[in-house]
Amino acid sequence: MYTLTTFRSVPSFAVGHVRDLRVRWALEEAGQSYDLRLIDFEEKESPAYRREQPFAQVPVLRDGDQTLFESGAILLHLGERYPVLLPREPAARDQATMWMFAALNSVEPYVGNLANLVAFSMDQPWAEAQRPVLEEIALKRLGQVDDWLEGRDYLAGGFGAADILMTTVVRLLDGMGYVERFARLTAWRDRCTARPAYRKALAAQVAQYVVEPAVA
Repeated sequence: MYTLTTFRSVPSFAVGHVRDLRVRWALEEAGQSYDLRLIDFEEKESPAYRREQPFAQVPVLRDGDQTLFESGAILLHLGERYPVLLPREPAARDQATMWMFAALNSVEPYVGNLANLVAFSMDQPWAEAQRPVLEEIALKRLGQVDDWLEGRDYLAGGFGAADILMTTVVRLLDGMGYVERFARLTAWRDRCTARPAYRKALAAQVAQYVVEPAVA
């Protein structure tokens, strides 16, 4: 049994985007059950938690006597056990691993910077000047992924951990209209998010943070 650590509650804008979604999705694809360990924002700064996650972030996954942090590392760990996430054939595995790192290193920083600017900083006087700069590099990266997807259903052969990571990255721009400029990228994203495992993982995260209105 796996134990996944995430936050007990998050602001409304983060619901559906907390990075534990990546791990939930991977475990659902692998057909593995898991327990949740919920922490408050204050607890993440405690010495005990910082011994598990030095950067006071989520998720953390406990697998027996192993404790792992960083969503990419967790998915790589799970992929070593479950071929649905990471193929066994060496060349195919290398391709998939390459795209896992690409999602986190070559795409997420630029997409994340743009998403944060649009979502949180457009009321700042410097934001209008900065936005075209961030749009240019983010759109360049999205276009490069779109080019790669020509003739491909997924990033590296069949669906796997690389697609999980990249999907959650491009979803940072949900509702902003950027991804929809690229037909192949949009079709790939929609193909990934139509998967039952994704829908189950997302529903579980959203349900965790939904606060039912009080009955008068």
